[in-house]
Amino acid sequence: MTAYLQIAIIHFKKQITYRFDAAIHVLACVCRTLFASIVWSAIYASHQTIAGLTLADMLGYAVISAALSQMNPSRGVSEEISGRVRDGTFSKYMVLPAGVQGYFLAQSAGTGLFFAIVNGLAALLCLALFGIRLPLAGDAPVFAAAGLMIVLGMAFMIQLNFFLGLLTFRFQDVWIFLMIKENFMAFLTGALIPLALLGPEAESVMRGFPFYYVSYLPAMLLMGKQAEEALQGLGIISLWFCFFTLLNTWSYRRVRVLYDGVGI
Repeated sequence: MTAYLQIAIIHFKKQITYRFDAAIHVLACVCRTLFASIVWSAIYASHQTIAGLTLADMLGYAVISAALSQMNPSRGVSEEISGRVRDGTFSKYMVLPAGVQGYFLAQSAGTGLFFAIVNGLAALLCLALFGIRLPLAGDAPVFAAAGLMIVLGMAFMIQLNFFLGLLTFRFQDVWIFLMIKENFMAFLTGALIPLALLGPEAESVMRGFPFYYVSYLPAMLLMGKQAEEALQGLGIISLWFCFFTLLNTWSYRRVRVLYDGVGI
């Protein structure tokens, strides 16, 4: 456990040295909020509510979802594994005195904590700049459930991207697949638009998949909505996380024997 904690601390400190990345995250959050403000203000000019959401709700959701999507460090996991396998330097992870899955979880935890702070501050800046009143939930248990769901959702995404990175052991170049995956994830997690806009039938189907609980439902819980789904959501995302943890353990044991990189 101490080794994983040190890995997380090292990667947290590593992010501090890249101040330009932090500035880019703040700028991206501001730009996404500005774009959402322009688009949704035009749409709501002829509507009071859309899918039960007011303009204030929609703008609040835009700020929260932008912050959540940008603080998620999981994308780097699949890209790093894929790159290391292709250039033959994945060997460094195979000789570390720590499990490979645990290493990437700890690495992402350190990186994610840094970007959680940066994007939290960026969200506050956006609220102030655009005069958005964020309707945070007043119920402490719901707020706590949203925070736990955010952590579990990001842990699941790390495990999902770990699995996708392992595909490189068999298919060598999965870059195009990873790029397409990012676009799908932005839609499925509700980072682009609230999933409520898809209609009740589609939203009901999405509840069975983990992506619903990565960004969309935590954002709604923070806004004081759909509180009745909190416990069910925590259970579902936990099951998906456990499933991918077991799947990754089994998959890594099978594919690592195919690796012939440096030092192997």
